[in-house]
Amino acid sequence: MIYKIRIILDAKDDIFRDIEIDASNSLEELHNAITQAFGFMGNEMASFYTCDEEWVQDEEIALFDMSENGSDIRLMNENFLEEVLTQKTPKLIYVYDFLNMWTFFVELADIVENQPGISYPNLLFTFGELPENPPEKNFKADPSHDFDDTLENYNDLDFDENWN
Repeated sequence: MIYKIRIILDAKDDIFRDIEIDASNSLEELHNAITQAFGFMGNEMASFYTCDEEWVQDEEIALFDMSENGSDIRLMNENFLEEVLTQKTPKLIYVYDFLNMWTFFVELADIVENQPGISYPNLLFTFGELPENPPEKNFKADPSHDFDDTLENYNDLDFDENWN
């Protein structure tokens, strides 16, 4: 089976790429297809994140395990499209280059039969030019949380201040 996937840059302007890729490919192969489609060198760290219908980020699937002792983190080369991206869970978030935080929305658009004579992954369509710098992110604090109140109640906090 072939997945038709749209990858959209998280930006005000419409910038996206449509690709076809074999459903049996790993997420690492999807990562490579995305970096090529957008013209990245492909030498930066990246991760996919599972998410819900509203794009609320969940579990990370990393390109490499950067922990010292090894961990149970999911890796792109061990996870396959057909297991992660399905009709029931058609969305992923993709972050490339953690210093610049290029963020993309990845969505399964269609599942079709393999066409003889086409090599996959296949770049179907491009729209918009990637800007020189990633779009600014607007991280906002939770307005319902009163940090001043927390500091006023310092003695009520439950931790040992002589921990070292």
